[in-house]
Amino acid sequence: MSQEEKAMEAIKDALRALRKRHLLEEGAHGPAISALSKPMISQGSEWKEKTEKLEIELQQCYKAQSRLSDQLVIEVAESRTSKASLQDKELLINDLEKDLSQTREECTRLQEELEEKTKTLDLLITENKEVRSQLEEMTNRAQKAESENKMLIDRWMLQKMQDAERLNEANALYEEMLAKLKANGLENLARQQVDGIVRRNEDGTDHFVESTIPSTCGHRIHAHEGGCGSILFQYNSRTLFTGGQAGPVKMWDTNSGSLIKSLNGSLGNILDLAITHDNKSLIAASSSNNLFVWDVNSGRVRHTLTGHTDKVCAVDVSKFSSRHVVSAAYDRTIKLWDLQKGYCTNTVLFTSNCNAICLSIDGLTVFSGHMDGNLRLWDIQTGKLLSEVAGHSSAITSVSLSRNGNMILTSGRDNVHNVFDTRTLEICGTLRASGNRLASNWSRSCISPDDEYVAAGSADGTVHVWSISKGSIVSTLKEQTSPILCCSWSGIGKPLASADKNGYVCTWT
Repeated sequence: MSQEEKAMEAIKDALRALRKRHLLEEGAHGPAISALSKPMISQGSEWKEKTEKLEIELQQCYKAQSRLSDQLVIEVAESRTSKASLQDKELLINDLEKDLSQTREECTRLQEELEEKTKTLDLLITENKEVRSQLEEMTNRAQKAESENKMLIDRWMLQKMQDAERLNEANALYEEMLAKLKANGLENLARQQVDGIVRRNEDGTDHFVESTIPSTCGHRIHAHEGGCGSILFQYNSRTLFTGGQAGPVKMWDTNSGSLIKSLNGSLGNILDLAITHDNKSLIAASSSNNLFVWDVNSGRVRHTLTGHTDKVCAVDVSKFSSRHVVSAAYDRTIKLWDLQKGYCTNTVLFTSNCNAICLSIDGLTVFSGHMDGNLRLWDIQTGKLLSEVAGHSSAITSVSLSRNGNMILTSGRDNVHNVFDTRTLEICGTLRASGNRLASNWSRSCISPDDEYVAAGSADGTVHVWSISKGSIVSTLKEQTSPILCCSWSGIGKPLASADKNGYVCTWT
């Protein structure tokens, strides 16, 4: 039996006992009351009052009994509540004991992990000490090797200085011989221009004849995929070099329109080409910030000239020396290179990006065309700006020197072609056409070998040919449909070549 049932049974027993006691008290007092009532009738009123008091007391006892019963019921209810609370607390204690057990197990596991990691840490500390000792040993070795290397470098530098002295002696002798050759060359060049016929007495070259006005497309060659940005003829030859986008430079026979060979090894887009006067070395200006120099006969790269920090957009070679190359890039520098040494010998800085350059006949000065439309003349040895003229209202895209060195042609994004006198830098001719619009910042125009004509391509695919002396168009060539990027005239008077944005090259005679 549960405690609650026991409590209820106890309450019932208490009530029965009270009733029984009450009945017993009534039975016990009844005879006495009846016996006393007879002789004491006279005192009825007094006893009546006492009886009433007793009844009142009895009622108070009943009331007290009722209160006790209510209090007992309340205490039983409180006992039940306390019991339920006790049960809840016992459950909570059980849960806490389970959590405590789990926490003790987790603490034991963590202690084991701590011991294991402590052992690992001790092992790592030991290994670290060993590594430090090894590092100290290797540092000592490195310091010893560095001292030995320094001694070797000092010896090597001494040897290089001795070699440089010998090389300087040889270079001085070479420069002296070159100066004599230049003096002889200038004298011969002055004698070679007679009535539009120009001849040069260089090994392996032909005579230059009077240029013909081109009118007919001889060959239409698909030279490159994605556009052909630069073309150049060999000196006194019909052999044509073409450079395009991310591919080799190609060598073409314009008589047959067939490919002779491909010169591989370059990176980026070819933006300009130049060739030495002996036709042995070809130089390409590339958007990869480098210049590539090929041996034309073997087709192999001789040098990769590095030093520019932005795309190289223009290159030219000395007319007399196969040694000196000049280049311009969008890092706002012009660099002079020595092909024999394979490195830069001088750098010229300027404020406006240069799109085109051209060396003078003597190779001592450089003409440069810039994005601000100005034509500048530099002393390449000292880097000094010799002269500057505002040639165009927009960017200059092309600079070409006439064969006799007396004229220089500039083309600009204002669609104007100006001919300057190189001695005074004054404009001696302005050429333009209503339909002639240059296609890019590197659109190249050219002067004919006899210095009589100018050829320039247009964005509508046509090539216009002007007479310099008349200042008018003498021929309009229509064969290509995409924008013309560059033109080049063979040094023997024909053909004229033009290259477009689709990679096609046309030869004109």
